[in-house]
Amino acid sequence: MAKTSKTNPETSKTRRSDVNLKDPQYYFNRELSWLDFNYRVLYEAIDDRTPLIERLKFLAIFSSNLDEFFMVRVAGLKQQVEAHVTKLTPDGRTPEQQLSDISQRLHPIVAEQHRHFQGTLRHQLTEHGIYLLDYIDLDQEQRTYLQNYFETKIFPVLTPLAVDPGHPFPFISNLSLNLAVVVKDPESDKEYFARVKVPKVLPRFVQLPIENATQADGRSTAWIGVPLEQVIAHNLEVLFPGMNIQEYHPFRITRNADIAVEEDEADDLLLAIEQELRKRRSGGSVVRLEIPSTVSDEVRDMLVRELCLETSDVYEVEGLLALNDLMSFLSLPFPELKDPPWNPVIPPRLRSFGELDPSEPNLETDENLFTEIRERGDLLIHLPYHSFAATVQHFITAAAHDRDVLAIKMTLYRTSGDSPIIKALIAAAENGKQVAALVELKARFDEENNILWARKLEQAGVHVVYGLVGLKTHTKILMVVRQEKKQIRRYVHIGTGNYNPKTAKLYTDLGILSCREELGADLTDLFNHLTGYSRQRSYRKLLVAPVNMRDRMEELIRQEIEHCKNGGTGRIVAKMNSLVDPGIIRALYEASQVGVQIDLIVRGICCLRPGLPEISENIRVISIIGRFLEHSRIFYFYNNGDEQLFIGSADWMPRNLNRRVEAITPIENPEIAKDLQEILGIMLSDNRQAWELQSDGTYVQRRPSEDGVEQGTHEILMKMTLA
Repeated sequence: MAKTSKTNPETSKTRRSDVNLKDPQYYFNRELSWLDFNYRVLYEAIDDRTPLIERLKFLAIFSSNLDEFFMVRVAGLKQQVEAHVTKLTPDGRTPEQQLSDISQRLHPIVAEQHRHFQGTLRHQLTEHGIYLLDYIDLDQEQRTYLQNYFETKIFPVLTPLAVDPGHPFPFISNLSLNLAVVVKDPESDKEYFARVKVPKVLPRFVQLPIENATQADGRSTAWIGVPLEQVIAHNLEVLFPGMNIQEYHPFRITRNADIAVEEDEADDLLLAIEQELRKRRSGGSVVRLEIPSTVSDEVRDMLVRELCLETSDVYEVEGLLALNDLMSFLSLPFPELKDPPWNPVIPPRLRSFGELDPSEPNLETDENLFTEIRERGDLLIHLPYHSFAATVQHFITAAAHDRDVLAIKMTLYRTSGDSPIIKALIAAAENGKQVAALVELKARFDEENNILWARKLEQAGVHVVYGLVGLKTHTKILMVVRQEKKQIRRYVHIGTGNYNPKTAKLYTDLGILSCREELGADLTDLFNHLTGYSRQRSYRKLLVAPVNMRDRMEELIRQEIEHCKNGGTGRIVAKMNSLVDPGIIRALYEASQVGVQIDLIVRGICCLRPGLPEISENIRVISIIGRFLEHSRIFYFYNNGDEQLFIGSADWMPRNLNRRVEAITPIENPEIAKDLQEILGIMLSDNRQAWELQSDGTYVQRRPSEDGVEQGTHEILMKMTLA
């Protein structure tokens, strides 16, 4: 990690008491900062150092991120405007001003996304024999093939919906791709409007047989496809026989999809969430309309009118809509156009166990795992570099089948569709163990999945609880209670990521396996708080939100302030997903003013403004965007040489500190502390994936010097893990 520097007490006294640290000029807007983050995602698709198909993946991620942003954040701002909310954000904006600024910032970014895909990436794909063609570019043989495909595979699925005095404007489902069609009746010479939904049950890109592909440029063809909506559009006469097709245009809408549940009034939270899910499917208000720039004024105006939109809600694009569907290109067999495959490894301390099959119990191996933790101390797990299956998943499976295990308790915020974790919990209950699972039903966009798992767990005899009224349970904790000779021992896992084997291959997360008595006692208290009645206000080791985490974090920051004031060294390094909380930001400003050196690694939203003279000149902020999604949270405090390190589930955001149940654990094992400092040091030295936040709010991507070598965090950590 970057070296600490001794602070001169004379120069550290730069804090100005007359500065109002609540002044809006010292804060960036949360929503605009998120747009900056998503632009950094988009840049991975623009950067020619990214493998070609991975660039398509980042375009898809950018689009999916925007969908959720509109469904939740923009929708929420619109609701505030409708409710005449005028409360200012810490940066001094009203909801109406934020919507205006979002529109101004976002329109050119979306235009850049589509321009890059149309003008650059589609052409580069053809250089490798991958042809995503427009229907008008096909030869007659290809058109004949697609006409037959339409009649046999597509036509039976379609349902045209007319709009006339007898047929009101149809409901348009959220994120659906549609065709707006104008037809003319040759007998009456009247024009009519109809909507045709592009079915999601069919592949977005219709693949043509290679033998039917004859390219004029003579280049070899490895894959050729056509957008599904274009196949439908060029066969509309089959849907509207006897009518003349006047025009057709694809369009796509986004609706408010957030869920609001009055928990105090809900006798059954599970039932209340199900009812809200039905409301989501039936549709909230429309917040965005995406249409091609070629759409006629008449069709555009009608859609805007019928969907009750403002002009600023309309996003005209060049080329294809719904670029999130480009994710399907990852399945194409072109390894040379993708990142080299990464296979997570077993941590060195567990490799002596031999080959592990986490889905099958092995009494000897399972006992070895508990013995390893008991005799050699805490074990650090770093995903996706370490294998989730051989660590966390194996730990849960081992506990489910171990004869000496009495009970298993864990929180589930998000998990995968075919979750081995759920299977292990069911097996544990069937094996007669006490099993308690706290399933967070309010995990946004995973509500339906979590309801399904909750019911399966309950049917198997697992004690399922749904958390605390008014709070989301976001913490990532697991406890195994084991009978060992004449004593009970508690084994715990405390992590930064969800118990999800799929995201464990894509997200960087940290966790520790431990049997430290104080951590076991703390988790016992925390689980009792979550499942029963408790006003637990103190914990031995854990920082728990909303109980003591905010106070402890502010104490740790002020501890560095005091060291600097007393002529010592102040140093903070914090890594998280987002930094939004005004109270924490003010504390960091105060620390900077007295000379505390602060490095922040913030992947997404950062509302703190670094580099301001006499305010934040000692604060540096970077964001790392790359192959894996940075999801871990690490907090380091120099403490005048008696260093303190923490990992856990919480960001420095009001929702994490005030409205969620979170847990952060201190790291007391010197070797693990050293490993975490090394991880932080690698990130702070990154000159490939790191972006530096400037005081004006712009981000500048680091580049190696002319003679330098690229140092990308993910590449370095993969190599280190294999060493």
